[in-house]
Amino acid sequence: MWLRSLIVVSVLAASLSGMSCAAADTLEAPSVDALTASARRAGLRVLEGDHLVLVTDRPARVGDGVEDLPRIFDEAWAAWCGHYALDPAAHEKWRAFGCLVVDRERFRTAGLLPDAIPDFANGHCHLHRFWMADQSNPAYRRHLLLHEGVHAFTLTLRSLDTPPWYTEGIAECLATHRLDDDDNAGGTLVRFVPSPLPLRATDVEQLGRIEAIRALRTAGECPGLADIFATPGANHRDLSAYAGSWAAVALLSLHPRHAPTFAAAERGPLDPQFNRRLMETPGWDGNQAERDFDAFTDEIDYGYDFTRSAIDWAPSRPLDTRQTVAVAAGRGWQNSGWSLRKGARSSLKATGRCTIGTLTGPAAEPPLRLETEANGISLRWYRGRPLGRLLVAQWVEQPDDGGRPRFVVVAEGEDRAFTAATDGTLFCKLNDPPGELADNDGQLTVEIEPE
Repeated sequence: MWLRSLIVVSVLAASLSGMSCAAADTLEAPSVDALTASARRAGLRVLEGDHLVLVTDRPARVGDGVEDLPRIFDEAWAAWCGHYALDPAAHEKWRAFGCLVVDRERFRTAGLLPDAIPDFANGHCHLHRFWMADQSNPAYRRHLLLHEGVHAFTLTLRSLDTPPWYTEGIAECLATHRLDDDDNAGGTLVRFVPSPLPLRATDVEQLGRIEAIRALRTAGECPGLADIFATPGANHRDLSAYAGSWAAVALLSLHPRHAPTFAAAERGPLDPQFNRRLMETPGWDGNQAERDFDAFTDEIDYGYDFTRSAIDWAPSRPLDTRQTVAVAAGRGWQNSGWSLRKGARSSLKATGRCTIGTLTGPAAEPPLRLETEANGISLRWYRGRPLGRLLVAQWVEQPDDGGRPRFVVVAEGEDRAFTAATDGTLFCKLNDPPGELADNDGQLTVEIEPE
């Protein structure tokens, strides 16, 4: 099993869920006002927003972003309400109490870190209270705060008690974000922008979720969706388990084929039977979800466009005569409508030109549209091949080199003879990052002929 040799990635793992700690169930629940008063008596810094009181023993430092955390938390809180279709006005008095900790003894002395709280590595949540170790990276500190905030939100407003993959996966997805300049503030403030599938690595410094999935794929150890659904809570001490749970929730909440069903399941009870409830929700197709998840982890990258990368898995017809297929530049893997038997020999010939993004020059010059033919352009390479190169592949359930099912490229370029890798459909696309498909235009024409 994939869990036997999880890849060690040199980034900090996200916090442990309070749901996994039975000892905390006996913890008293003083009010936020009472906890705030204790913090002030202890001389701790108190930072307040509408929905968060954050106390810390971290010294004030210019530019570290700590002062902005309650405001950013409030903006994220509104997005969380939207995700669960909760009326913010009905919960306007909801508040969490968070502790950003440098010296744990100081919080224990102040009565703000009870003995019932386990010795957490990065963070822990119990109902509306959470604790987090200070982080050296401001972006990761902010992510960790929001991750624990989602736990507090779902524990108290949704009575969450779900299997670990959802508990941690939804916290990761709803916490993942970027900061954009707030135009209404004259550029002096930044605002929270949800990005459950981050656009750029620089938006999520030190997070490492996408890199962890890639590493697991490379090692042939990436979990499938069913594996993630069965992941024990104890395994969420490792970055790879967090990455898998995040990826599962990202797929189910963002993929156009699965998002409506997943949202309907989330509107119901978030209880220990959530897996069963999801699978009984009208519209759920477990086999389709499993395959779409494998296709996602096979191609995962920043900015992954679920809509343009959604795959048509419809059955195809045997290729027995020459056929012409149109391959759109602005989509991921496309079903050709034709299938081959394993070992069958065929040939392809591709014609046409299309655009494959833009090249940005000096500010005074307009962006240059990049054009490509089937062989691609060597100006830029992606995953070992020229950008825009025509790829023809088949979906292989049991790759020869092991690991999860994936696309195996059987032919590429403008003129090539090839051999089918399996019994199955031919899929085509142009080689381009799955997050950069929106600015492509046009199509290639591909003739495929059996030998």
